[in-house]
This record gives sequence, structure tokens and C-alpha cells, in this order.
Amino acid sequence: MTAFAFNASISRRQLLAGAVGLAGATPFVAGDLRRANAQASPKPIKIAWNAGAVCSAPVGYAIQKGILAKHGIAAETVNFAGSTEQLLEAIATGKADAGVGMVLRWLKPLEQGFDVKLVAGTHGGCLRLLGSKAAGVTKLEDLKGKTVAVSDLASPAKNYFAIRLARLGINADKDVDWRVFPADLLALAIEKGEAQALAHWDPDTWRFLKDDRLTEIATNLDAEHANRTCCVIGVRGSLLREDKAAVKALVAALLESAALTAADPAATAQAYFDTFKPKSSVPELAAMLKSHTHHHHPVGDALKRELALYAEELKQVRVLKPTTDPRAFTERIYGDVFA
Repeated sequence: MTAFAFNASISRRQLLAGAVGLAGATPFVAGDLRRANAQASPKPIKIAWNAGAVCSAPVGYAIQKGILAKHGIAAETVNFAGSTEQLLEAIATGKADAGVGMVLRWLKPLEQGFDVKLVAGTHGGCLRLLGSKAAGVTKLEDLKGKTVAVSDLASPAKNYFAIRLARLGINADKDVDWRVFPADLLALAIEKGEAQALAHWDPDTWRFLKDDRLTEIATNLDAEHANRTCCVIGVRGSLLREDKAAVKALVAALLESAALTAADPAATAQAYFDTFKPKSSVPELAAMLKSHTHHHHPVGDALKRELALYAEELKQVRVLKPTTDPRAFTERIYGDVFA
């Protein structure tokens, strides 16, 4: 039996009114979202995430400020630093119940058939491509014949900018040399002349931009991707089937935290800084969060449309199999918690 009941509708406008009185806001989620209140014991949920990715700070904020508890969730976070395949396997097999991560890293492993469902987007932004001014790499077209430093060859940054290069007729596999370096040494690779650009995510890329020898070439909020989610919430398929109300409560809490982060990024930045003591200052973290689109968190048909677009793009750059049907694939990996 579930321990959750939804008895009060809530919109993003209502959520933000108490914080900043934001006018003209888009709906918090498609349709009515009902606030979850625990009738009995809170539901234990173990959430896997990368604590070093500042864009996921709203997850920690939701725990620290009691947002998840208010929705009847007794949440525990697991800082997962292994491969995405291991993360998805951990969720699928019950070692974790849910996870938050970058959609452009998750789609390829999900093609393998893990029983994990994507139920909501959390925000857009956080991927950046930086170039060396000295090497003359200041726009996407300049990457042809150059070396780009990345943290790994399945990097969501590599996947995203491969899509952008394909739009320009540049084959990212043949025309660009992607070379792996430790994430915190990507800028050093450029300094030593081993690469002419780097592709990664915040907070590292934000910190690298302090070096005036580097310039920001592109981000994943450019052009048609300006209103596309970057990170998603995934849950174990069996949990969604057996306790949809608990998953709904989890998603409602995390999206509420995302909306509050959009309204007051400094508060989330402070909570993140107090807990994880990152290299970046609170004002820098707040600026990063403000640069992301934490007001954009699609669910339902909106999420399905974005997932299908990503699947089509990844197929075009040979990340997904040529036989994969983007729409059928999206239907298989998507989970509807608000229907």
C-alpha cells in the first residue's frame, strides 16, 4: 500500500509567488500537480547523483530544506562516480531507487534495455565548449582538424557538440580528435598545447573561463536547444509500476526544488557550498545556477518530444544504433507519473 495521497493542486506560479512573486511564469508541470503528504511513514528513496555537478544542487537542496520530507519522502543520496552503465544497473537492480543525470549520457546505455524510466527533466544548460584564443579556435567551425579535450569518450559534452558540428557538415568522428584528460586538467591540456579546445560542464568550465586565454564558443542553450532539458530524473521501472504515488511525490519535490532554485539561485548555492565545500565561491555557484534554466523541467508529452529529438540527433551522429527508432525508443524509456 502506498503512503501517499495528493490533495492540493500546485503550480510553478504558486510555488514562486511566495519567494519572488514571479509574474507570467510557465506552468510548473503540464496539468495539475498535487502536493504529496505522508499519511504514514515516509517512503525511503535512495537517489544516485554526482555531487560534483553543481547543476544537480537542487537535489541536495530538496533534502536539506525538507522539501522531499514535506512530500513524504525519506531521501538518501548516493554520490555515484562510476560509469553510467553501472549507475543505471544500480537503479534497475534496486541498489538505488532513482537518479539524476545528463540525458545525453544516459540515452546510449538505456538503448541496451535497462529497466529505468525517465520521468522528468530538471533543467537546461551546464555544457560548455571553450576554445584557445591563441590557437584561433573561437567558433565551432574552427574545430575541424583540431583536438578537443574531454573527460571521457561517452561524455555528454562530446555527444552534444558532435550534434552541433554535424549541423555544420563537420563529421565529429573523422574531422575532430577527441582526447581524454582528467576533468580538472582539461584547461591544462590546452595550456600545454595538447588540445585546442575543451568540452565539459559546470562547475569546471565556469572556473576555466577565468583564464582569459580561453573563450566560450558554444553552450547547450544555443539555438534550438535553448528550451531543451539537459538533465533528467530516472527511476527504477519496478518502483514506478509498484508505487507510482511515491515516484510522483519524488518528482513533485525535486521539481519544486528546481523552481525554487530558479527563483533564488543564491539560496541553493549556499546550501550546496555548505555541504560540499566546492572550489567555487557561493556567488560563482549562484551565477552558474542562474545561467542554467532551472525553470525548465518538462514532463509528459513535452518530455517525450525532447527525448525523441535527442534520440534522433544521437542517431544522426552515430551514437545510437542506425536501427533504433527514436519514437519507439522514447516510448520504451519514458515513464508517465502525472497521467
